[in-house]
Amino acid sequence: MALFAGRIQKGLERWFAEKPRRVFAVPLLLTGFFTAVLWTQGALSLWFVFLLSAYTFVPAILVYANHSGGGRRRWLDFAAILLLWLPVEFMTGKELLPAQVWGVANTLARGTAVTSGLLLFLVFRSLPGMKYNLPRTAKDFLVPVLGFLIAAPVLILLGLELSFLGPFRILPEASVTGLAKTFLVTLVGVAIPEELLFRALIQNWLMQTFGCSNKVLVVAALIFGAAHLNNGPGALPNWRYMILATIAGFVYGKVFQKSSTILSSAGLHALVNTARHTFFD
Repeated sequence: MALFAGRIQKGLERWFAEKPRRVFAVPLLLTGFFTAVLWTQGALSLWFVFLLSAYTFVPAILVYANHSGGGRRRWLDFAAILLLWLPVEFMTGKELLPAQVWGVANTLARGTAVTSGLLLFLVFRSLPGMKYNLPRTAKDFLVPVLGFLIAAPVLILLGLELSFLGPFRILPEASVTGLAKTFLVTLVGVAIPEELLFRALIQNWLMQTFGCSNKVLVVAALIFGAAHLNNGPGALPNWRYMILATIAGFVYGKVFQKSSTILSSAGLHALVNTARHTFFD
């Protein structure tokens, strides 16, 4: 969250620019922290640490190689993005840890992926178009509201038609304070990390490579939708979730395009998730 401050971003950019090989401090520190937490939980596994080291160092090596080559080999960046995402998506290495630490390990893995993505691409590579900054104009607040007004009726009607959503209800705890708390937790824990990956990295990379067209936006939305195939509720693969997530992903992507900050699409993302979990079974 501190990287939303431009001064901190620029300070770290200068630090890496002085000696680009410092980028390897990122996987070293993240691997060390992850390992230390597992050790405190009594769940240290040498095979898992080996796998973790590969997970953190290989993307850094690819990003460093592209940086050293002047940033012309864009496929290296995309390969690094996929290597940060897919192992977490499929919970690679889960079987190497005892079941009682799976929750902790999952949280650590997601935090490692987000931190790596920010430090490797936002700071070290200074990848343009990530929009990882605070809102700059009133438009950054208005666009997600408009996006919600467009997306919510479509997602609700289709979700009910596909039996993905349960009947409408209002929970007793659905107070202003309760809604605000749910929104903020969702924003920080789900929306910002997912928007960083799917909009600031994947969609951004696709558009810089193939152009800012609606066709490319559809491809990015399909990738976002496909990422929900292995999520509940219901039988897997969850095609209903994919359909709804693809539609939502297109709107999130359009909001990301039209705004100057990732917080606009993340805010819409958190608003949709909050409405779903508060008002539907």
